[in-house]
Amino acid sequence: MSVLPKISVPHLLIGRAAPFGPNGEPSAIDKHGLADAVELTLAGLAGDEHGDLVHHGGPDKALHHYPGEHYAAWRSELADVPAERWRIGGFGENLGPFGLTENEVCLGDLFRLGSALIQVSQARQPCWKLNLRFGCPDMAARVQASGRTGWYYRVIEAGKAAPGAELILVDRPHADWPLARLLHHLYRDPLDHDALAAIAALDALPPSWRQLAARRLASGRVEDWTRRLETPAATTM
Repeated sequence: MSVLPKISVPHLLIGRAAPFGPNGEPSAIDKHGLADAVELTLAGLAGDEHGDLVHHGGPDKALHHYPGEHYAAWRSELADVPAERWRIGGFGENLGPFGLTENEVCLGDLFRLGSALIQVSQARQPCWKLNLRFGCPDMAARVQASGRTGWYYRVIEAGKAAPGAELILVDRPHADWPLARLLHHLYRDPLDHDALAAIAALDALPPSWRQLAARRLASGRVEDWTRRLETPAATTM
C-alpha cells in the first residue's frame, strides 16, 4: 500500500438547502465551517443537507472532498470571478484539505477520519449549479475538462470528527485506479473498451457508475452530458 503524508483536515463544512437555481431549484452548495466536533453518520456530517436528493447525497455521496490546492489554479484561470468565491467550501465540499488530489487518491481508498471510517466511492460529476455559484456559464464544463472535480466518500463506520482531525489511509484495495485515471476514461477517452470493462467490474464503484460503463460498452456511445452541464432556462408561469 502506498504511504501518504499526514493530511490535516482543518475545515469540516455543512450547508442548508435553499432556493438556488433559475427556477428556484434547491441546493445546499453554500457550505460553512464548523467550530466543534460533529457526528459522521452513514448519511454524512450531522446537519448537512442536500437540495437534490436524486443526484446528491445518499450513502455513496455522504461526504464531498474538494482539494484545497485547486483553488489557486481556478483563481489564476478565472481572474474575473470575485475573490471571495474562491474560499474553502466554494465547491460545496464537506472537506477541503491540502495534500491530496485526484492524482494521489484511489478509488476504494479507506481512511480514518476521527473515529469514523470512510471510503472513496466515486469522482464528482460536476453539474450546472457550479455555473451559477461562480458566475461563469461554462464552469461545470471547465471542472469536468480539467479533472479537478473532487470526489465523494461513503461512511463505512459512523463516528465523530473535529476540525483539525487527520485523514489517515488505512487500506488501498485499488492502487491501480487513481481517480485521475477514472476521470480520464470517464471524460477524455470515454470509449476505451478495456478500460470500460475494468470500470464495470470495480466493486468499489456504485452500481450506477458500473452500469454507465456497461452501457457504453454495449452501445458504443457516450451519454449526453447537456442537462447536467448547461444551466436550465428560467421558465415563466
